[in-house]
Amino acid sequence: MEALLREHRLRRLTVDGLDAVFVKDPVLVRKILVSESKNYGKGELFRKARNLSRVGMLSEDEAMHRHYRRLANPYLRSSKVDEYVPAMRDIVRGVVSSWRAGNAVDVQAEMCRITCGIAVETLITGLSSETTEELSGRLSRLAWEMIRKPLYGKSAARAARPGASRKLSRARTEFRESLAACIADLMDSPESAGGYLSALLTDSDDRGNRRLTADEVCEEAAMMLTAATVTTASVMSWSLYLLSRNPLAEERLLKDMTLRRSGDAARDHAAPGYTLRFLMEVLRLYPPVWISCRKTLSDVVLGDHPLPAGTNVVFSSYLLHRDPDRYPDPHRFDPDRWLTFRPDRADAFYIPFGIGSKGCIGEPFAWQELEVILDVVTQEWKLTAGSDRPVRTAPETTLHPRRLLMVPQPR
Repeated sequence: MEALLREHRLRRLTVDGLDAVFVKDPVLVRKILVSESKNYGKGELFRKARNLSRVGMLSEDEAMHRHYRRLANPYLRSSKVDEYVPAMRDIVRGVVSSWRAGNAVDVQAEMCRITCGIAVETLITGLSSETTEELSGRLSRLAWEMIRKPLYGKSAARAARPGASRKLSRARTEFRESLAACIADLMDSPESAGGYLSALLTDSDDRGNRRLTADEVCEEAAMMLTAATVTTASVMSWSLYLLSRNPLAEERLLKDMTLRRSGDAARDHAAPGYTLRFLMEVLRLYPPVWISCRKTLSDVVLGDHPLPAGTNVVFSSYLLHRDPDRYPDPHRFDPDRWLTFRPDRADAFYIPFGIGSKGCIGEPFAWQELEVILDVVTQEWKLTAGSDRPVRTAPETTLHPRRLLMVPQPR
């Protein structure tokens, strides 16, 4: 992508046989996502995501999209997420306690276990511990298969053939079966339930009629739970890998987190602390949602470029985050660049969670979860890569390491 778009802020390309306009100008991307968003609808990537849900937040109906964002917001806002921290820590400790010194672990699979356990434990209440464990395990298998699903090109075409994605189909079926059983139990005992899943079940219109059927609730919950896990698992995998490659960064991170736990961290409101700078830099280099697509709903002019209705418009946070005009030495991992650089909300140079009305509603949840996981894992273990060769990047459903085996040793 970088080679194709070098010297181009906007270029017509063919993506999976479809004519598209690839936009690399952050000012124009902000127009698409914010100031002129009413002129753009969901594009090809959103349609591919609808194998999980065709209702709620992924609906073509903008009013329905906004309604279900508002419904989820009470469970994802910062004040609520703070309540989840003890449960998050317990879940991370439970997973990493199973690691054995010197025995390599598949970090991405383990991060799926952690993030899925956190999502189920915090967003679905009223379940028995056995049911929570079963649902978390099945969600973890689904998330692991989804992370590796190709989005574009020949690999995506092969994966779309009947029977080609047997593991993914089986994982999705098994998870939906468990989730449907949970929904049935909650419908039988609504007084014992709470949380996001119950909010979906009890959502009704002005006449008291349920807005979603049980099957639609299952679809929407599955979409939310997978979205909340595959992205964070990928970011955490890169975080642990980059720590292993940057000893000085690891030393500074451990010191900062120790101070944060003790309450002695310096409160410099002019700059984020080192832990936050570290995570911001991971998200700059490896944004999990690395490519996005919109479609023009009417004839528009984007910059000086007229685009007819129905034009596919594609942009990549990966490229925006590595623009040398804004980021000196853009491919270098440097958390301290955030001491002086601030993302400008007037453009879209830094959009790991998107911006505008369709930005990630789970951003506060994700920031807290990333900090907790990083803190607990690094307190217990020092991880080293199983090979000296750099890990390859896999641009699939998320931007994740192609394969990441790491060896834990006790701190």
